[in-house]
Amino acid sequence: MEPSGKLICRQRQVLFSFLLLLVLTVAGAAELRRYSVLEETEGSSFVTNLAKDLGLEQRELSRRGVRVVSKGNKLHLQLDQETGDLLLNEKLDREELCRRTEPCVLRFQVLLESPLEFFQAELQVVDINDHSPVFLDKEMLLQVSESSSPGTTFPLKNAQDVDVGRNNIENYIISPNSHFRVLTRKRSDGRKYPELVLDKALDREEEPELRLTLTALDGGSPPRSGTAQVYIQVVDINDNAPEFEQPFYRVQIPEDSPIGFLVVTVSATDVDIGINGEISYSLFQASEEISNTFRINPLTGEIRLKKQVDFETIQSYEVNIEARDGGSFSGKCTVLIQVMDVNDHAPEVTMSAFTSLIPENLPETVVAVFSVSDLDSEENGKISCSIQDDLPFFLKSSLENFYTLLTERPLDRESRAEYNITIIVTDLGTPRLKTQLNITVLVSDVNDNAPAFTQTSYTLFVRENNSPALHIGSVSATDRDSGTNAQVTYSLLPPQDPHLPLTSLVSINADNGHLFALRSLDYEALQAFEFRVGATDRGSPALSSEALVRVVVVDDNDNSPFVLYPLQNGSAPCTELVPRAAEAGYLVTKVVAVDGDSGQNAWLSFQLLKATEPGLFSVWAHNGEVRTARPLSERDAAKHRLVVLVKDNGEPPLSATVTLHVLLVDGFSQPYLPLPEAAPDQAQADLLTIYLVIALASVSSLFLFSVLLRNRAASGGRCSVPEGHFPGHLVDVSGTGTLSQSYQYEVCLTGGSGTNEFKFLKPILPNFQGHSPGSEMQESSNFTNDFGFNIQLK
Repeated sequence: MEPSGKLICRQRQVLFSFLLLLVLTVAGAAELRRYSVLEETEGSSFVTNLAKDLGLEQRELSRRGVRVVSKGNKLHLQLDQETGDLLLNEKLDREELCRRTEPCVLRFQVLLESPLEFFQAELQVVDINDHSPVFLDKEMLLQVSESSSPGTTFPLKNAQDVDVGRNNIENYIISPNSHFRVLTRKRSDGRKYPELVLDKALDREEEPELRLTLTALDGGSPPRSGTAQVYIQVVDINDNAPEFEQPFYRVQIPEDSPIGFLVVTVSATDVDIGINGEISYSLFQASEEISNTFRINPLTGEIRLKKQVDFETIQSYEVNIEARDGGSFSGKCTVLIQVMDVNDHAPEVTMSAFTSLIPENLPETVVAVFSVSDLDSEENGKISCSIQDDLPFFLKSSLENFYTLLTERPLDRESRAEYNITIIVTDLGTPRLKTQLNITVLVSDVNDNAPAFTQTSYTLFVRENNSPALHIGSVSATDRDSGTNAQVTYSLLPPQDPHLPLTSLVSINADNGHLFALRSLDYEALQAFEFRVGATDRGSPALSSEALVRVVVVDDNDNSPFVLYPLQNGSAPCTELVPRAAEAGYLVTKVVAVDGDSGQNAWLSFQLLKATEPGLFSVWAHNGEVRTARPLSERDAAKHRLVVLVKDNGEPPLSATVTLHVLLVDGFSQPYLPLPEAAPDQAQADLLTIYLVIALASVSSLFLFSVLLRNRAASGGRCSVPEGHFPGHLVDVSGTGTLSQSYQYEVCLTGGSGTNEFKFLKPILPNFQGHSPGSEMQESSNFTNDFGFNIQLK
């Protein structure tokens, strides 16, 4: 053993050489970073500082999500996120990782996830001399004819060393003797084997056998060695050795050849006869791998497979065959067996990075990074990669056998929220083999759709006199987005009419769009109103839309008919004078009434409810005209009381009654007083009649005088209109065709030569549109009394 000081010095030299090699390797490659480490180095040993190599600060490593990815996800290396040091994850055994392949290179990628970036790198595992040469046969038997001349060579079985390079076998030595020396030879595959050289002729009678020690030395520092015993028997003369038909055979076999497959048949001949001419075949200097793979028939020379060969493991075998005769001579030949590749490995896909959730509306985006590989060679190892044609994704090739999956255009979640992508990897062998990898990409929502109402406008009908907080209808909007971007809230927008008290009329449920009337609505005050509602999502930024809502107040029969004529104001009742000479159908008067409602709720009908003499008078149901049903006679009572019922067509119907007083007179030239209903005696009745006639005459005279004065004051027959508004107890209903509070009435006399026209309760209508039950007031009825006045009701 070397002194400890020399050993430390050697280790320093090795370490210095390793570091120098590492610096040169890293500096020599810009894209592919190379590192190296000695095998059997303890785990957690320092390899390099990735932060410095990548030009990043240490705090950027964890922020960018750096990872080390190797083929097959074998974690030979680990990364310290805090310091950026790349460390060994475990102790590496070069022989286990690469067998006899040199150099032994482990490829890996350094992946930065945010933003996505990766670098190719490789780690070379440098061999150390940790294995000694080993002879498979610890004892070798060599029969040497005594007739062998000096200089004759005898190949010996070689030792095996799993180390490579200088650490493999360098030379052989043999123990000191007077007959033989050993030479170190090299085969075509680079392996070295010993060859025994006869320096001095043998004499079986003097020395029939020799025992020598063969030592194999490797080139390590310090070198390692292995020994085997060589037993040499000196045999009698056999002057002809077997000879093969050809010294070198070259054959090719497919790697899928079955066990027992005939590889080749070798043949040798010996001109000797007898036992010296009997030939047997055997594998010569066969390694363990060759012995386990091939067998030879000792009689026929047929070489067959003992197990299947694998091109991806070993591409060729060099087999030495020995033909030995019955004596001491043998012949040698070499068979080179080349394994032909068969497409027996499907391509492999290794996913390095994958983003399963992609926001919509983004431009070209990296979805996945992966690599492909195939253990086959030539065309069998060439790979093509593709995905389905009908998807908005495409593949981009970066480095060798590395691919990136990207989006072609911004995605739209509302059109399609999920994509199932099949990555198809196919080799070019025969038959072609392929591998499929299925990935699912989900599209996350972006608030790019405003809520949309199911209708551009809504018309809601509400019956008047509704209860407060009544649900009058709903609006609805949908949003094609998802999550919070699709959650819709509703609101009332400021009305265009600033005088519309919208906030006191309706409210809206922000969550479901239900509309409620806040107070009782009155059709006669407000028949319809419009406003806009907004629907806003909860996205960022929020999007909104509007819809028009029209609320129509439906009339309810909540107004009873109102009698305009005759007025029922509690004052002295109006008495209608009818001459006894009136014929059947004579117009006594006309009941004028209006209804604040609309539609059929304002359609009025008239009915004679009570009468002093039922068969004498009739009321027209449609216009309220009171006419005589038959001619009058002297037997008919002078005073009549009629009760007329005015009823609308609502449901339920509402009504009003009016009481008419009719006085039958012989003519209008004498005063008439209402007759008493009964007279206890004739004297008192006559006296009362006189008083009544006097009173009636006085009232008639005063009335006639006042009418004449007004008629003279009027210019051109125009009527004087009383100022001020119509009494406030009339109901105001707009747009129904009935009378409103703003109507005025005029009572006047028109000038004329013989007859004056009396206009009673004529409405002054500045703008009256449509027909309503109240329009019946425009119908005219004329009659002439004895005072010479023409009374017209309009």
